[in-house]
Amino acid sequence: MTKHSPAPGDPIRWGILGTGFIAGLQTQDLVDNGFTVQAVGSRTLESSRRFSERFGIPSAHGSYEALVADPEVDVVYVATPHTFHYTHTLLALNAGKHVLVEKPFTVNAREAQELAAQAEAQGLVVLEAMWSRFLPHMARLREIIAEGSLGQIRKVTASHNQNLPKDPAHRLNDPALGGGALLDLGVYPVSFVFDVLGAPDSIRASAAMTATGVDRQTAAIFEYPDGQQAIVDCALDTASNNRAAIIGTDGWIDIEPTWYNPTPFTRYDNQGNVLERFDQPVTGRGMQYQAAEMERLIRAGVTAGTVLPPSESVAVMAAMDEIRRQIGLTYDADTARDGSSNE
Repeated sequence: MTKHSPAPGDPIRWGILGTGFIAGLQTQDLVDNGFTVQAVGSRTLESSRRFSERFGIPSAHGSYEALVADPEVDVVYVATPHTFHYTHTLLALNAGKHVLVEKPFTVNAREAQELAAQAEAQGLVVLEAMWSRFLPHMARLREIIAEGSLGQIRKVTASHNQNLPKDPAHRLNDPALGGGALLDLGVYPVSFVFDVLGAPDSIRASAAMTATGVDRQTAAIFEYPDGQQAIVDCALDTASNNRAAIIGTDGWIDIEPTWYNPTPFTRYDNQGNVLERFDQPVTGRGMQYQAAEMERLIRAGVTAGTVLPPSESVAVMAAMDEIRRQIGLTYDADTARDGSSNE
């Protein structure tokens, strides 16, 4: 299907696929920051109508298929659970819609590569909703790294530990729904490491598992050819302050809790003297920044930006695949549709 490109000056119209918690957070930031939210789609018309009334959305659809077919929608935000990201993103792409898809991009690298290739072939934008990448403090961090004032980056550390529901039937603990700490929480620090250091040369990972067979906590060391290291950890049943640090030969940066939220950071020289304190207020949760990047790409007529191109989302999923291989965590999606293994 041919994509629809808004004329200059026309609003880009959003469709929300899914009506769960994360869909509400993104939609609130869209509405509060002047984006045009045109339609919402759910598995039931009742759920869709409740969501549309809550946010003042003009159109409510009783199926995902009806949402992506809506000619008044230009870009679809996919907010369903991990295991449906591939199917629902492909549904939207095949309807000629640009797609902002919740993180993790997919369940594994094979699915991620297929979506990236499909979007590129159709001239459509598919962007992973790793919203922390687009926050103001992350943009400033990239500027500092590019300036070289930290010297050679030697180490990156990042944690994402939360005390989440322990019900075995909850999606977080259900392997059939892509449960476990890594996909839900670990994707944040893994993506952060890629942002700072790029893809690692090798990974060493360890985990402890739940009774349902998903990882309850995971830690990994990323190793690079020049000796740099990144240390990431995540857990779904123990909370922590969730700090991150970038450590170089000429100084370091301490990102305060919670590092992946809008938060301050302090830059030090290697003697511990404060060189910079960054603290920029952000309205709402801060998910409007990824939406702004999505619209920028659409208006520019390009399928990938520099902050998080689809190729990097694929590489992040490949790293997560390797971690899962080492800790023995598999999902149904790891068996390709032709019956062969994704391992």
